[in-house]
Amino acid sequence: MTDADKNGPLADVYAATSPEEIAGHYDQWASGYDTYMAQAGYRHPSVAVALLARHVPPGAAPILDAGAGTGLVGGWLGILGYPEIEGLDISKGMLTVAAAKGGYSQLHNLVLGRDLPFSDGAFRAVISAGVFTTGHVGTEALPELVRITAPGGILVLTIKDALWTGSFASAIAQMEGLQLVETTEPYVSMPGEATATPSRAAVLRHL
Repeated sequence: MTDADKNGPLADVYAATSPEEIAGHYDQWASGYDTYMAQAGYRHPSVAVALLARHVPPGAAPILDAGAGTGLVGGWLGILGYPEIEGLDISKGMLTVAAAKGGYSQLHNLVLGRDLPFSDGAFRAVISAGVFTTGHVGTEALPELVRITAPGGILVLTIKDALWTGSFASAIAQMEGLQLVETTEPYVSMPGEATATPSRAAVLRHL
């Protein structure tokens, strides 16, 4: 990946200062996103899907892909035997790409960190890959994601390591009804991006 790439759409997204600005950058990037991330060796979706498959039995439904983007996660979950995947994302442009892939039963244009229009315990599991990171979403989104996860259900989140050590680990420990099941070792989510910093993935259970 060239220096020009490192100053491209990813840098624009991280520099955004509001949800609306983030959505606008992703809308513009949507058609080239998959190619860019493939060249960067993007790992979050595969790590998150593997962890969900470890903890959630095939056939469990519905599952929410929170921050679905272009749908990198939804199609893989279908292959692994999860029959009903809903997705949400801040970007209408990214959701248009995801819809064309056909891996989702429903797609919702919503902002994580705000109230979500789903009933308590609506989903057997929630998966979120690449969302809890610099300039995107922090611990403010956790209460709603936990609320809409069924009791006994699993949440799989990838989290920038600076967020994890800064506030995420303590927020999880302090949330009533939430259990940390496991975390991965820190890993670089985009080996082809020289400026990438470590992240980790966490599996949580709504008690």
